[in-house]
Amino acid sequence: MSCSEPEPVTIFLAGDVMTGRGVDQILACPSQPELREPQLDSAATYVELAEQAHGPVPRNVAPSYVWGDGLSVLEATKPAFSIVNLETSITVSSEFCPGKAVHYRMHPDNIACLQAAPIDVCALANNHLLDFGRRGLLDTIEALRRVGIKSVGAGHDLEEASRPVRLELGHGWGLLVFAFGSVSSGIPRDWAAGTDGNGIIPLYQFLPPSVDA
Repeated sequence: MSCSEPEPVTIFLAGDVMTGRGVDQILACPSQPELREPQLDSAATYVELAEQAHGPVPRNVAPSYVWGDGLSVLEATKPAFSIVNLETSITVSSEFCPGKAVHYRMHPDNIACLQAAPIDVCALANNHLLDFGRRGLLDTIEALRRVGIKSVGAGHDLEEASRPVRLELGHGWGLLVFAFGSVSSGIPRDWAAGTDGNGIIPLYQFLPPSVDA
């Protein structure tokens, strides 16, 4: 029995959704503000800089606040699915990845800001998922799982990290979502998932053989 043709589907795609540093600091449960950047040692400074440029910034804001006018656009277009590249580790880990100048983390208790969009799938194969170590990776996957947000491109092992997310379109049709992280974006090669170790799926070259592998 053949499936009928699927109806047109609207999908919202966003890259580099970063809810750490100053964004995390104004949410209800901010992380410890410590940073190890060349110029700044506190995430709270990003809020102060924003206030110097634009005026007072509220604290303890509602989860929807960080999206600004973006939510009205989503409500108007009513996408079937929302998929973002989550450029932030969701963790309370203080295990700063050595050798990196920038580290992003959001407190797990601020996960409601992703639900506010709402987000269906987070691509995790990027150069910030392991900013706070292997624990940070596992914490991120678990935080998303608890609220029903699917993740792709990272996992407890190579098999899980390679597995696509299937979004059901109805009538037997589905959309498969894969995520790969290019090493040219600054992803350390030792972040790659292995048969017995967690990590992400790196893409070493933008060539079909790299994807097939």
